[in-house]
Amino acid sequence: MAETPEARLRTLGIRLPDPPAPVGRFRYGRIEGGLLFLSGQGPLIGGNELARGKVGQDVSVDEARDHARLTGLVLLAAARSEVGSLDRLKGPVKLLGFVNATEDFDEHSRVIDGCSELFDAVFDLYGNHARSAIGVASLPGRITVEIEAVFALADPV
Repeated sequence: MAETPEARLRTLGIRLPDPPAPVGRFRYGRIEGGLLFLSGQGPLIGGNELARGKVGQDVSVDEARDHARLTGLVLLAAARSEVGSLDRLKGPVKLLGFVNATEDFDEHSRVIDGCSELFDAVFDLYGNHARSAIGVASLPGRITVEIEAVFALADPV
């Protein structure tokens, strides 16, 4: 039997953070038509502080890539909160990544790869997904990265 996403987290030595409480009128996610749509999340450092700054000015590409990975951990935590276990998910279908970047920054895809590579590791054959990565002039709270995700449920209800 293939290893499950929850088992892969343990094998990889990954412990998910507690997802932060929503700061507006939304929830972590919503299930619709066999898909889990997750709200955008940001990078938690040390489990309670959001990474802030402008990529290409205050934050390097490698730091931002790590921030995207941290954001992926928060997304997984939010998904687990919505469905009870990551084993209920087949894998990611689509990511939309926003990078708080300088006007001349052009490595958005490289930054969001931090999240994509995490999902590849956790979901194995089902980790590959469609994706968009764009730069924006600002993000809430000056966070470096925000990513939203859509996951397919393993057993749609």
